[in-house]
This record gives sequence, structure tokens and C-alpha cells, in this order.
Amino acid sequence: QVQLVESGGGLVQAGGSLRLSCAASGRTFSRYVMGWFRQAPGKERSFVAAINWSGSNTSYADSAKGRFTIFRDNAETTIYLHMNSLKPEDTAVYYCALGRSSWLPSDGTTYDYWGQGTQVTVSS
Repeated sequence: QVQLVESGGGLVQAGGSLRLSCAASGRTFSRYVMGWFRQAPGKERSFVAAINWSGSNTSYADSAKGRFTIFRDNAETTIYLHMNSLKPEDTAVYYCALGRSSWLPSDGTTYDYWGQGTQVTVSS
């Protein structure tokens, strides 16, 4: 089993920044992807960003490009999502996920493990 624990959510004004963290523990895999997804009230879960096991490849949703950065600390098996220029429409519960994949899927069904989520609220 893999345990994922997110942290770093909170309330921020529009235009501000937040950094989310996701610490992974438990079973390890030689190749895997970790990603961030979000779900706003009344909406479906959507892809935000993903990073491969080595940190050499990343992928972003169009809504995140240029504002969000996903990166990892391999020594701590932790990934981060640094979010700049936040907008009210970024308000959502953000989830960390891990999948046993050698590519960077944006489809949440391909991920095997999920964290409990952390709330991000952006006020206008």
C-alpha cells in the first residue's frame, strides 16, 4: 500500500500564491507518476499537473500552464505544487495521486492511490 498525505492548502486572495505538498510513504515502485487533481463544488475532478518518478518530465493542464509548477524532492519522496497568480476559479479540493505508469496520464482513473485532499480557497 501507498499512503499520500497532502498539506499546504488554505485561504488566499486572488493573485496570491500557495505551495501544496504531498508526502508519499509505504510501498515503492521503480517507475511511477505522481499528479495533482482538483475538484470544485458541483464539478468533476480534473487534472492539474503530473510528474514522473525521476522528475525529468512534467505535464500540465492548460489552466495551470504558466502559473503552477510541479516538482519533487526525491530524497523525501515528496512532490509539490507551487501555485502563483491564483484565481477564484482555482478554488477546489486538491488531491495528490500516484500511478504505476511510465508516462504522464491526465486521466484520474489510471492512478492507483489517492490522498485525502487539501482545500484551497481563493477569495476575490
